[in-house]
Amino acid sequence: MSSAPAPPEGTDVRALAEVAREVAEEAATMIVQRRPADLGVATTKSSLTDVVTVMDQASQDLLRSLLGERRPQDAFAGEEEGGSAGTSGLTWVVDPIDGTVNYLYGLAAYAVSVAVVVGDPSRPGAWRPVAGAVVDPVAGRTYVAALGEGATVSEGGGAPRPLRVAEAEGLGLALCATGFGYEADRRAWQGQVLARLLPQVRDIRRLGSAALDLCRVADGTVDVYYERGLNPWDLAAGWLVATEAGAAVTDLDGGDPSSAMTLAGAPRTQAALRSAVLEAVDVVGEEHDRS
Repeated sequence: MSSAPAPPEGTDVRALAEVAREVAEEAATMIVQRRPADLGVATTKSSLTDVVTVMDQASQDLLRSLLGERRPQDAFAGEEEGGSAGTSGLTWVVDPIDGTVNYLYGLAAYAVSVAVVVGDPSRPGAWRPVAGAVVDPVAGRTYVAALGEGATVSEGGGAPRPLRVAEAEGLGLALCATGFGYEADRRAWQGQVLARLLPQVRDIRRLGSAALDLCRVADGTVDVYYERGLNPWDLAAGWLVATEAGAAVTDLDGGDPSSAMTLAGAPRTQAALRSAVLEAVDVVGEEHDRS
């Protein structure tokens, strides 16, 4: 169960969502317009396949600068280098390019994810997002959510429209998105779990951006989603978009999503997915801790 604190008194979540939208859209424009023709890998993180491009850092630096101008009292935490403490009780958690490998290869599934959270995002169950935005620059879509205020999507600069998830007619008719880790042993374990799950769903999609997968649950592009190994910057904004659209977003035990597992979908279908993934995990065996 979440132990995240309530937002500080007087927090205007709508205004925070607007800030998230503005800075995410500016960073998204930058990563498209300034993408080098010869873009390559700048460095790697957890493994040789977990890449960072120069544009990841450039996007994060821009986000940090823009948020520092608008919200100097808030803390900042991003996927790449550079963070700062704050005094407001709020922390901006950003993924400057979610779907870096897609971006590197010129595939059209990547996004900028910006969320503001309460609590400590480094401690599972001790934080939650209160406002956020995910921008898909290639598709021209901006997803925005604020705690208790619902979620919207706008396309091509048009007016925002509200999002609401719809139940699939059973897990067997649900299109399921997932993702894989970068470490070889984790991917092998995930492949075994997937093999158990595949016959139980309509089909599987691996799109390569957790933030967009969660938003696609919200807009109905996919019915359910699960993935192990997500970090706070991967899921913060998408988690809020999905939940404000009516989705259940939990871990395997029904608590807050975490690196151990994140599962999302309309409530009944998500519950069925959670049962199926739990059974698959039990059969395959825990080769990694759930933490």
